[in-house]
Amino acid sequence: MNRPSIRPSPRSPVSTTPSDLPVITVVQAPACHFCDDAKHALTAMSQQTPLVIRVVDIDSDEGRALIAGHRPAMNPLVLLDGQYFSSGRLPRKKLAKALRDRTGSPTA
Repeated sequence: MNRPSIRPSPRSPVSTTPSDLPVITVVQAPACHFCDDAKHALTAMSQQTPLVIRVVDIDSDEGRALIAGHRPAMNPLVLLDGQYFSSGRLPRKKLAKALRDRTGSPTA
């Protein structure tokens, strides 16, 4: 079983993951319970579906740029393959469907 790949975003990202894996980016804020909940849910989902989870701090240059570009109503901002997916509480069923559609896997 694949272990989840949760890692902070590096300053100079170098892709070492296969491009066919879904990449979920979580822009997190300090003391954000929805952010913690999203990371736990994504870790659980990654046990069924191989995916890359990137965690970006809202106060980093990348985090500020993503927030400015997407203007989410709540934290965390969640992107799927670089595209806006959600903000606030992570919609698990919607994400599972998006991952199934993205990967073609019935277990996503």
